[in-house]
Amino acid sequence: MTEEVAVLGAGMHPWGKWGRSFVEYGVAAAQAALADAGLDWRDIGSIIGADTVRGGYPGYVAGATFAKALGWQGARVTSVYAACASGAQAVDTARAQILSGLADAVLVVGADAAPKGFFRPAGGDRPDDPDWLRFRILGATNPVYFGLYARRRMALHGDTTDDFAQVKVKNAAMGALNPKARYRSPVTAEEVSASAVVADPLRLLDICATSDGGAALVLSSMEFARRHGHAEPVRIRAVSTVTPRYPNTVLDLPDIATDSAVAVDPPGETFRRSIARAAYEEAGVGPEDLSLAEVYDLSTALELQWYEDLGLCGEGEGVKLLRDGATALGGRIPVNVSGGLASFGEAVPAQAIAQVCELAWQLRGDAGDRQVAGARVGISANQGLFGHGSAVIAVR
Repeated sequence: MTEEVAVLGAGMHPWGKWGRSFVEYGVAAAQAALADAGLDWRDIGSIIGADTVRGGYPGYVAGATFAKALGWQGARVTSVYAACASGAQAVDTARAQILSGLADAVLVVGADAAPKGFFRPAGGDRPDDPDWLRFRILGATNPVYFGLYARRRMALHGDTTDDFAQVKVKNAAMGALNPKARYRSPVTAEEVSASAVVADPLRLLDICATSDGGAALVLSSMEFARRHGHAEPVRIRAVSTVTPRYPNTVLDLPDIATDSAVAVDPPGETFRRSIARAAYEEAGVGPEDLSLAEVYDLSTALELQWYEDLGLCGEGEGVKLLRDGATALGGRIPVNVSGGLASFGEAVPAQAIAQVCELAWQLRGDAGDRQVAGARVGISANQGLFGHGSAVIAVR
C-alpha cells in the first residue's frame, strides 16, 4: 500500500455558463482551496494544472497560467493532459512529488470554459487520430457512444429507459442540495421522458451538458499537515491511472472498432473494472468498505454500468441497486451525492478534481444537507479519452 498524502484544502468555482476565461474559474477555485487549507499561496512548493484543449493548443500551458494569475512566486510547475482523467492524473502527479520529497505542499487546479453543444475535435486533418476519424467517418458525437452503451445494457441486462430516467431523478435531487452545481432543480421521470431524443434511447436529460467551472485541491505530506494544524486530515490512499488490456472487445469512445479475440483470449475484466480493482488493491480496501462513490455519469446508463464496474453489485444488477434506493442519499452506498455530471455538466480538466473535492467534504463532514452520515471511505472514478483510466480513494 502506498504512503498516504493529506488533503488540506478543497475549493470550487460554481459550474455554469459564465462566458469568461477558464483562468478566472481556476484562480477562484485555487484561492478557495488555499483558504480552506489555511495556507498562503507562497506556502505552496508546486502547482499542477490540468489542461484543457482549444483549437489544438493544450490549456494555454495551464499550470504556469494559473501560477502567473496567482502571482509568480517560484513554485515548481507541471501541466497535465489526459482528457477527462486530467484531474486525477494531476492529483497523482502531486502525490508523486510529495512522496518523493520534491514538494511539501502542492496546489492542483483544473478549470474549463467549455464550448456550447457537443465537444468536437480540434481543426486540421489528422487521419491517424481516432478522435478525428470517428467524427469525420461516422459523424459520431460523444452522445452516440453513450447511446450505444445504453443499448448494450438494454440488450444484455434488460435495462429500460424508465430505469435510466430514475438515475437522473436521483442525481437531480442531490444536485439541488449543492450550491456549486449548475442545475439545482429536482427532475421527474416524466420530464426526462418528455425531453428530446438525442441518441436513441437517450434523451436530453439523460446526457450531461458542457459547462464552465473550476476545482482545486491543496495536498501535502502528513508531516506538513501536522505542522500546520491538521491533526487528522482526509488522506488520499490510492490513485489508479491504468490503461486497457489487449484485446479490448467492448467498443469504447473514441474507437470505432473492437479488437478480435480469435487468437488471444480477452482479459478477465473490462477496462472500467480494472480501474477500480487497481485502486482497491493499492488502498487495501474493497467495495464493501466504501461509504460513498463519485462516478463519471456522462449518461444515466453509464452510471448504472459504474455500479457494476466498482463492484457495488454483481453484473447486470445495477438497476436493482438503484431501485432499492441503495445509491440514493441515505442508502447503503450513495453514488454521486454531489449531483454528478448530471447536475454539473462537463468542465473537462476540473471534473476529476471536483470529484475528490466532494469526497473531501463528505469525509470531513462538511457537505451540509447532502452529507453522508459517518462517511469514512470514498472512491471517485472516471475515464479519459484514449484509454486514460482514473480512480481516487480517500479515507478519514
